[in-house]
Amino acid sequence: MSEGGKRKGDARDRTRKRFRSDGTPIWGQRSIDGPGIWATCVKGKEKQTVGELYDLFDALANELWPKADASSEATGGTQGPSNESDDDDDEGDLEDIEKQIAKEVATMKKPRKEQRFANAQTNTPCVVFISCKPPVDPVKLVITHIQNVMKTGISQTRFTQRLTPVATSCPTNTPEIVSLCTRLMTPILEEYGDKTFSYKIELRMRNHNTLKRPALVQELAKCIPEKHKVDLENPDVFILVEIFKSVCGVSVVKDYYKMQKFNVMEIANAKQEEDGFKVGEGRLETKESTQIETPSESQ
Repeated sequence: MSEGGKRKGDARDRTRKRFRSDGTPIWGQRSIDGPGIWATCVKGKEKQTVGELYDLFDALANELWPKADASSEATGGTQGPSNESDDDDDEGDLEDIEKQIAKEVATMKKPRKEQRFANAQTNTPCVVFISCKPPVDPVKLVITHIQNVMKTGISQTRFTQRLTPVATSCPTNTPEIVSLCTRLMTPILEEYGDKTFSYKIELRMRNHNTLKRPALVQELAKCIPEKHKVDLENPDVFILVEIFKSVCGVSVVKDYYKMQKFNVMEIANAKQEEDGFKVGEGRLETKESTQIETPSESQ
């Protein structure tokens, strides 16, 4: 009886409503969590896609958000021996040994470097989700990569098709999604101020049949003041809403159609046809050959 009562109590705790500071309720837990990046890929190549995205995202993140600890460790390593040798001459061997021991202990106590990216299991063919940790901004990361591919025609990936950034995520219930969209739209409204802009809600649903598309789009539209108009052809702002099973991710971007909906494979292929790439100079062209092509492109 006690075990049965405990189980019922646990079930009540899991389904009990919790609330954010702004009064919106929070339901449940989820394994896939934002911020992050959704990626579609060639069927059966999900594992390879994760590997190539790790390499790509790490390289981009190191350029956009350099790790401060790497430079400090480099300078510390070069200064360490000279300081220790000075101490040797001035203070003697005993002090030097104590300092070496203290330095070794401090090194052992250093926390392990956390990875900026982590793969979340989707258990779905052709769909991959890579979560991002601060200071990585998935929107900036994806747009930077898309711009690079548009300039060079080189995606540096073989199996990745479309990338969709997720600024943050929430469970798939209407109040949570509306609250999330409202928070993300605040910077855009502040940016435009009194000026009006056009927008479109780009909603994609996968493995989900609880929420209805028309009703959700109508609720999301209420997050935006009425003076801003809907434009389905060429809007100024795109609100990307990705629903996958019980998780909803939202981000706000511009020039989504100009960047071919962030489909890196299509962008790379189109650029290659435009530039007349030779056989063997595909989307995975090496960095050396990329550098050779750069001057002709600038001309």
